Amino acid sequence: MTSERGRLTALYGGLLVLAGVLLIGLVYLLVRDTLHSSITTAVTTTVPYTDLQAPDWQQSAPAQRAEPGTLLDLGQGVGAQYAATRRISNAAEDAALDSLLTVSGVALGLFSAASIALAWWMAGRVLRPVGVITARARRLSGENLHERLALKAPPGELKELADTFDGMLDRIEQLVSAQQRFAANAAHELRTSVAVQRAAAEIGLADDPSPEKVARIRQKLIETAGESEQLIEGLLLLAVSDQGLQRREPAALDAITGTVVTGLAEDARRRGVTVETSAQPLTVRGDAVLLEHLVHNLAANAIRHNHPGGRVRVRVSSEGLEVSNTGPVVPPATVPRLFEPFRRARERHHAPGEGAGLGLSIVATIARAHGARTAAEANPWGGLTVRVTFP
Repeated sequence: MTSERGRLTALYGGLLVLAGVLLIGLVYLLVRDTLHSSITTAVTTTVPYTDLQAPDWQQSAPAQRAEPGTLLDLGQGVGAQYAATRRISNAAEDAALDSLLTVSGVALGLFSAASIALAWWMAGRVLRPVGVITARARRLSGENLHERLALKAPPGELKELADTFDGMLDRIEQLVSAQQRFAANAAHELRTSVAVQRAAAEIGLADDPSPEKVARIRQKLIETAGESEQLIEGLLLLAVSDQGLQRREPAALDAITGTVVTGLAEDARRRGVTVETSAQPLTVRGDAVLLEHLVHNLAANAIRHNHPGGRVRVRVSSEGLEVSNTGPVVPPATVPRLFEPFRRARERHHAPGEGAGLGLSIVATIARAHGARTAAEANPWGGLTVRVTFP
């Protein structure tokens, strides 16, 4: 059988027929063991031995030769009377057992036919939700990912399967939407950079500009090209992190953090931000280069999105990395969306060093590749606290 319904029908029907055969066999054995004594008792009670003895006029008559099987033979004594009773009981028992087998065989045939029909119906009822899931899965495409099974059924394995399928569709829809937003935002960011460069070249360099204006346009083009390069590098790093780790080696996260903070000290001094560092020894199995990007993005974001006189605290503990900063107040509802590519707490103004909005998304991707969990919360005094917890 090639269909699951046929296999289930064979299984259910076979089990029901087997149960019927076993039941008939058990009844036959029980009846056979008790039927003989019951018939013997009934015959003996109905026809006592004394009734089988010869009448008085025959007892006074001359002795005659008893023919086997005749009443005269049956009346020759108690032994002959018992033998007659035994033959009558055996004949009644055989007739009753034969009748029982015939009736049981007919009943078993009818029961088998009804069992197979019932098994076919039951298999169809059991597999109906699976058919619904299969049909819906075949119709799925990018245009109808919003549809759900919403199976109305009592709690059970198939209901749980349908709910799991709906949950999977939710995750797929979110992933596809995120990818679509990512592609649209990436195209927008790249188009903006190209538009700025083109405008600077066409407008700024038109009508024989002065050397000072050429120098300004040159500097603007260099800055825009640097932002485009930073954006492309971020996209490449995001793609590499999404592919997972090719190899894992022990990496001292406390040493990596110290190196990154030292490298960002000049940027923090220029912006008037104080950086506090506390690092306990912590070794993580993973890619040291990617971990350095993770720490750098968190610390650089904390310095960049701050205000003069603000503070940044970088702490490495036995659980992982925590980076907290002061700065503008971030609405708590917007915090989860900051981990999406090109999402910012504030609108972009294309200021120098503003970034492309890939920092936290790269952090989340690198953390996920290392089996770590990323969480963030808005500080009441402003800024964010981001935690990366390693296993």
